Amino acid sequence: MALVVVVAGAWFGYQRLSGLSCSGELPLVVSATPEIAPALQSVADQWQVDGGAVDDTCVAVQIVASDPVDVAAVLAGQHGVALAGVGQASGTAVAPDVWVPDSSTWLLRLSSLAPGFSPTNNESVARSPVVIAMPEPVATTLGWPDQQLTWTDLLQQITTGINLRTGIVEPTRDAAGLSGLLALGAAASEAGENAQQATTAALRTLATGRSALREDLLARFPRSADPASVASSLSAAALSEEDVIEYNATEPPIALAALYLEPAPMSLDYPYAVLPGADPAKAAAADGFFELLNEVAFRDQLGDRGLRASDGTWGTGFSAPQGAPSPAGTAPATIEPESGGTAAGGLDPVVIDRALATWTSVTLPARMLAVIDVSGSMLEPVPSAGNATRADVTREAARRGLGLFDDSWALGLWIFSIELDGEQDWRELVPISPLSSQRATLEASLAEVVPKQGGNTGLYDTSLAAYRTVQDGWAAGRVNSVVIFTDGRNEDDNGLTQEQLLAELAEVADPQRPIQMIYIGIGDGVSQQELEAVTEVTGGGVFVTEDPANIGDILLKAIALRPTTGG
Repeated sequence: MALVVVVAGAWFGYQRLSGLSCSGELPLVVSATPEIAPALQSVADQWQVDGGAVDDTCVAVQIVASDPVDVAAVLAGQHGVALAGVGQASGTAVAPDVWVPDSSTWLLRLSSLAPGFSPTNNESVARSPVVIAMPEPVATTLGWPDQQLTWTDLLQQITTGINLRTGIVEPTRDAAGLSGLLALGAAASEAGENAQQATTAALRTLATGRSALREDLLARFPRSADPASVASSLSAAALSEEDVIEYNATEPPIALAALYLEPAPMSLDYPYAVLPGADPAKAAAADGFFELLNEVAFRDQLGDRGLRASDGTWGTGFSAPQGAPSPAGTAPATIEPESGGTAAGGLDPVVIDRALATWTSVTLPARMLAVIDVSGSMLEPVPSAGNATRADVTREAARRGLGLFDDSWALGLWIFSIELDGEQDWRELVPISPLSSQRATLEASLAEVVPKQGGNTGLYDTSLAAYRTVQDGWAAGRVNSVVIFTDGRNEDDNGLTQEQLLAELAEVADPQRPIQMIYIGIGDGVSQQELEAVTEVTGGGVFVTEDPANIGDILLKAIALRPTTGG
């Protein structure tokens, strides 16, 4: 009888501890990037067998394998923001209770735009260093595996050499591509006076070999051991270590080497993000599931799938690429956009915005009319820019932007105040035409961006005229846009009223031939509400900075966030 009592007591205790006595069902939807989803599914299945529960209610964890870009699109839509390059959500993606993307940069990009997006936990559950993947014969010519290469070495190879065919997965949609872009950008920034030239050259080289999907990029590596095939195929791309392991597991004719360049680029860190709005029961279930991801069993599950544990070491079953260090990769990221100015492994979120904006401006063909305010207030000095005038700062931003746009762009330039050309408030300096034939003309014309003493701001008449001009020459296959730089409100008493401007734009706007109106407001005299009333009719966006010294970054950000549909 004593034995029976002990056994019965043990069984009752096991039931209480394991939750086998639970009833009902509490669903917990976890959306995870595809490479980690099977490991999470194994843990979820075992937890269900063991009777995982919250307050005696059984937890049913549903793991949904989803590309991070698809979930990011859903969440951006929920919060009324647009992530550069992400586009609209697909019909199949859903907002989960817990999101495990491949990188904290997704969380950072969302939280920096949408204050209401504030997920909790955010701890890393796995890691995969970002490497440069190269066919082994190509890597050998660069000294692999004995020589330690740097990002500066790679930058020199891709901008001055002829032997490397480089590629990248679209960095606005792929975290490993973004990491590689940031690392190359940091290397280029060390080129001193030639930094912009080095950056532009690197991005244009990458852009010639970019792919929208990782699978497409991987398919461009050599499919034959024939030297001619190796020479004509993709020879270098920023990918995750897990990508290389998975690729080599298929036993391709030419295996890929994983080059761990210094300084180490931002790793994929697989954050466990409990999304805002979860009720207390689901939040408790999410916490319970997370605890299981700190156990040895999960580390081994990760190893079987080519992933490291969050500390950069690996469990059993991990097939390390030749030369792989352990631990490896950067520390897990933080996602708070106000965490002392740094985030995502020590990166300022502004750095990510700038990198993506520069990438977009360099690689996205467009047809644009730039319109610069030359009213009297543009003579106001800017203390943060060494007391250069607002016009000086704007001219310099335009000159730098011009250096980023390649010859596929078509660009025109106007200036405006009031009565610059008879009773007309604007004057055309250069008509919209290909940069390939008028880059020097445009740069020289910037010298004519000179403020008119005492001139007012004829904003409304100019806006309508610029819109109609771009519409008259609308080009398919490009983003057609008007970019207006202004430091004030409409001050033309003899021109259109706001009501008349909005009515005219609503009448001429054609959804089949979209034109983005982009306003870049300079200083504290701009009414953002006034400008947003226009872009609500036309599409586009309003970007205002009280410090005109920031106008260069604002210009890049404005260009990067242009919708690309329809154009």
